[in-house]
Amino acid sequence: MKTYSTKVSDIKRDWHVFDASGKTLGRLATQIASLLMGKHKPIFSRHLDTGDFVVVINAEKVRVTGNKAKQKIYYRHSGYPGGLKSISLEKMMQTHPTRVIEHAVKGMLPHTKLGASMRKKLKVYAGDSHPHLAQTKASSTKVA
Repeated sequence: MKTYSTKVSDIKRDWHVFDASGKTLGRLATQIASLLMGKHKPIFSRHLDTGDFVVVINAEKVRVTGNKAKQKIYYRHSGYPGGLKSISLEKMMQTHPTRVIEHAVKGMLPHTKLGASMRKKLKVYAGDSHPHLAQTKASSTKVA
């Protein structure tokens, strides 16, 4: 009996649509990260990107528990002295609601070139419409 090794030609990508309205941010992000990595497939391999495409709609309606809206802070640095910027989750949801989900999923994916290719398959939209209807109608599974 031979050991099966996944080849790039064996990978078939599906499209999944998530409706984020009323969902908890962390639980939603773990489901999305699992689909992007391809862990739900029997051909999963750590050294290949076997994951599917994921479309998230209604990102502005995602919820968080406790006092995270006021207490959770996102940091970024320009690289210059005194260049540390910070923004709270509440303010981020008002200005860029898609970045909240993208940031949560990014932390759950590998921090390598492979993780970067997985992140490119994530499409997040604030409203309930998206331009990927042609792809998602043919081969999608709508995840509630």
